[in-house]
This record gives sequence, C-alpha cells and structure tokens, in this order.
Amino acid sequence: MEYSAEVKHMNEVCNLQCHGCAPIPEEGKWVKAKDICDISGLSHGIGWCAPQQGGCKLTLNVKNGIIKEALVETIGCSGMTHSAAMAGEILPGKTILEALNTDLVCDAINVAMREIFKQLVYGRTQTAFSEGGLPIGSSLEDLGKGLRSQTATIFSTGEKGVRYLEMVEGYITEMALDENKEVIGYKFVRLGKMMEDIRHGMSADKALEKNTATYGRFSEGVTFIDPREE
Repeated sequence: MEYSAEVKHMNEVCNLQCHGCAPIPEEGKWVKAKDICDISGLSHGIGWCAPQQGGCKLTLNVKNGIIKEALVETIGCSGMTHSAAMAGEILPGKTILEALNTDLVCDAINVAMREIFKQLVYGRTQTAFSEGGLPIGSSLEDLGKGLRSQTATIFSTGEKGVRYLEMVEGYITEMALDENKEVIGYKFVRLGKMMEDIRHGMSADKALEKNTATYGRFSEGVTFIDPREE
C-alpha cells in the first residue's frame, strides 16, 4: 500500500475506536452487518430512466445476502417490459452486491436496484421487524387478482375533464356522472380474473359478464360515458 509523503511524515496518534458498526434491524433481529452475507430482508425499490419515459418497481426477497425472489414491474415503456423479462432471469441467485453491479438491461431497473440496495443495507426493509422474514413467493401478494400489477391510468384535460381508464379494480368500461357532470362511480372488468376463467374453459362472453362490476354510486348516475369514446 502506498502512502503520500505528507502522510509518511505525520506523527502517529493512537486510534482506540473499536465499537464496530451500528446494528440494523433484519427479520426480527439486530444485526451488525459487516459482509454481504449478513443482509436479509424483503423490500422494494422504485427506479426511472434518464428521459423519465418509464418507471420500474422492483421487489426482492434476500436471504443471507442472496436474492431468492424477484418481482419486476414496469410501466410507460414497451422496451422496458422485455428488459424486465431479462432482469427476472438475471437476479435470482446473485448476491445483492453482484446485482447492484450487473447490467439489468434498462436504466429504470438499474436505478430500482440501486434504491432497493439502500433499503436492504440500511435496515429499512418491509421485514425489518418480522421474525424470520417472509417466505419465498411473498412478493406475489403485492399483485392484484389474476397476478396482475396494481395500476391506475387516468387522463384528463381542462376542456373535457377526467377519464378513468384503469383502476386497481380493473379495466374501466363506463363512468357514471351526476346532474353536475361529476364522476360518482364506474363500471369495470377484472381482467386478470376474466382471463383466468377463459383459460379454464369459460366462454369469453360469460367470463366478461361474470367479472364485470361497479364501484361507487354507479347506479345513481344520470349520464354514463365511455372513457375511451372517440
């Protein structure tokens, strides 16, 4: 190891610091994390690309420094969905340090990895105080019915007002307005559940009818509009 001339000529002062690193909460325990294998937990990271065209939510379940489970959710960029597929293949089995220094194909996913890394190594995870953490597969609980990401798509203009296109309940087919033309409810289709029913042999018409429901005071609507009207 090389030292600069200035350091070589310094007088030696005894350094008695030996208290070690501060413990962080991990899966119901306080851990003094010195190595990557000391890190465990389930957490989330949000990332975005340089032009901010799309975003990524990354969920990892880490056990003893190794990524055992990964959920990659993206929005806003078609290419990012293919990047997510590759990242899903890359992440499991890697240490969190390896994953941090691996090209996860998309800027947004790389940024999400950076953010979740900080959550994990600082003890700010969802499972910080959960004894034993969560079993592998727990990230799927964050998804909606039919294992679809919980998303909302809303469009609005000052001239024509708001259009609800998709909410956590599902794909919006109709909006109900009152006498003041204010939104009081909507009709939606649970796409995830509908596709499951079709996959199991139900006709598309029957599956659509079964998985169509309303929210709010839809039945009291004075006017009903299609949010995708041309």
